[in-house]
Amino acid sequence: MARNLEIKVKLDSNKRIKKILSTNNIKLAEVLKQKDIYYKVKEGLLKLRIENGTQTLIFYNRNEKSKKRWSDYFLLDINSPDAEKFLDKFLKRIVEVKKIRKLYLHDNTRIHLDRVDKLGYFLELETRVLNGLRDAEKRFNYLVELLELKKYPELRDTYRNLLIRELK
Repeated sequence: MARNLEIKVKLDSNKRIKKILSTNNIKLAEVLKQKDIYYKVKEGLLKLRIENGTQTLIFYNRNEKSKKRWSDYFLLDINSPDAEKFLDKFLKRIVEVKKIRKLYLHDNTRIHLDRVDKLGYFLELETRVLNGLRDAEKRFNYLVELLELKKYPELRDTYRNLLIRELK
C-alpha cells in the first residue's frame, strides 16, 4: 500500500493560488474531468474513479482525527469500460462526486485545484512518501507555506461526506 500526506482547504476561487503557482513556475500538468462513485465497505473508503476515459478502483484509509492527515491507499487500474455497471451489481453505491481537477505537480506532490459540483472550489495537496515520512513532511510543509494555506481552515473530511451533508 502506498502512503501520502494530505491537506484540503475550501477556496472562494482559485485565482490567488494560480497566481502563486505561476510566479513559482509550477505549471498546470493536466485538466481532469473526474467522477468518483463511492461504495459502502466495512472499513476505509472505496471509490471507482472515472477520469478522462480511464477507470481506477481506489481504496484508502485515513484517520481524520489525527494531527497529520496521512492516507494509506491502493490503486487498481481497470481496463473494462463496464466497471461501474459491474460494481453496482454487488456493491451499494453511496454517492457520486463530480469535479473538474486542475492538476499541478511539484517535487512528488500533487496540487489539485478542484471545482466540485454542488460544493464549490477546493485545493488539495497530496505528497507521496518516497524517501521516508520526514522527507514527505518537508516537501509538504514547503508547499503549505508557499501557497499560504494556513490562511484557510483545513477541512478534515472527504468530498464524499461533504456532499452527503449538502444533499440532506
